[in-house]
Amino acid sequence: MKPPVEKSSPNQEPRPERCTIDTLVLHYTGMKTADEALRRLCDPATKVSAHYLIDEVGHVTALVPEARRAWHAGEACWKGKRDLNDRSIGVELVNPGHEFGYRPFPEAQMAACEALLQGILARHPILPERVLGHSDVAPERKTDPGELFDWQRLARAGIGRWPDRQRLGSYAAGKVPPIEEVQALLGRYGYAVPLTGVADAATKKVIKAFQRHFRPSRIDGEADGDTVARLLSLLEAGP
Repeated sequence: MKPPVEKSSPNQEPRPERCTIDTLVLHYTGMKTADEALRRLCDPATKVSAHYLIDEVGHVTALVPEARRAWHAGEACWKGKRDLNDRSIGVELVNPGHEFGYRPFPEAQMAACEALLQGILARHPILPERVLGHSDVAPERKTDPGELFDWQRLARAGIGRWPDRQRLGSYAAGKVPPIEEVQALLGRYGYAVPLTGVADAATKKVIKAFQRHFRPSRIDGEADGDTVARLLSLLEAGP
């Protein structure tokens, strides 16, 4: 990967004192062009930024120093913590998103992403289960980077998590637990899910977020056997 091009965004500020960077959040830009996305991330009126932007040919732009706080996660939560901008690094991938013609992430972009994230993980104590999508931390309102993003590839490179095939097989034949247990399991993994005992709209959005990340072939918000097996596999693997 070529060194990132530096283009400072004004949308940044100091991190809180003694704040450990322990989370990595991936996004898609959801805009029609890379130039449009870059302008928005550097426009003080938008109050939006990220630490890095990766375009579809693999060029990386550094917008905010890792030591400083970028404004990318918004209203979000993981493992009960809502101060994610304080403690995270945000990476934007150029992609029109679901609104403007969602498409696969090209090889050059994924290769650049993989190299960039390996460098970030070498510099910060970010556990695999804290390499997340925007939809994981904000399932009520976000769907990015979406089901076409290759999380499994990153996991093979030691970045993030993916359900273990052997564990998955051992759980696949199991009985699907009641929805209140599924909610508790999602909460244990890190998702902000209501513990209502009802498969309500909020719970379905969380399940869809999980499926976009860990079961992208089918995103229906249903806690079926395959979805639960993947969740149990991840929980058994531990940190």
